[in-house]
Amino acid sequence: MSLGPVTVRDVETADAEALQAIWLDFAVAPDRPSSPDASLDQIRRAIGRLSGQPNERLLVAVVEEDPVGVAHLRRAPLSPIHDEDAVHVGYLHVHSAYRRRGVGKQLLDTAADWAEQTESTHIVASVAATARDAHRFLARLGLSQVAVVRASTVAHLRSKLTAGGGKAQASNVVAVRRLMRSSRRSTWESHALRASSRPGR
Repeated sequence: MSLGPVTVRDVETADAEALQAIWLDFAVAPDRPSSPDASLDQIRRAIGRLSGQPNERLLVAVVEEDPVGVAHLRRAPLSPIHDEDAVHVGYLHVHSAYRRRGVGKQLLDTAADWAEQTESTHIVASVAATARDAHRFLARLGLSQVAVVRASTVAHLRSKLTAGGGKAQASNVVAVRRLMRSSRRSTWESHALRASSRPGR
């Protein structure tokens, strides 16, 4: 399958259906974790929200007027203690029918352009841990692995924290009781020793 020229631009409201198809392709890929569905209304609201954010962009790669790839860009500090900004690239995905034809490179090239325009010194890309093709693609472009990103629902994390906290609290109560018994024993032994050493005893 030969491709026409690939162009990259910011997403528009009219791209909602194409974006939904790309998201569905992303969600059902065998090397990706399952992702929740997104309705057209949700997508349109997201496009409207992102269009007004100076430090965020949602890019689409377009071939013959059809969006075939997407990348979310976010400009933020490299870390909480660094002055330098980085462009964080997330949800980088090219529709499976258009892979290995330079679409991903064009998306990252646009990310690099934006980084230079905003004087951001680094590009940080996040992809699913199981997305081997994406990892190989980024490695070929010189992006090294610096972190592992894990995710959970708040409810699931809270249940784990509560369960763990209960055990820790019980362990702490036991430890405090032991310490108090030990302290009382030491105090009693100290009093007994002083009493036995008094004259006339």
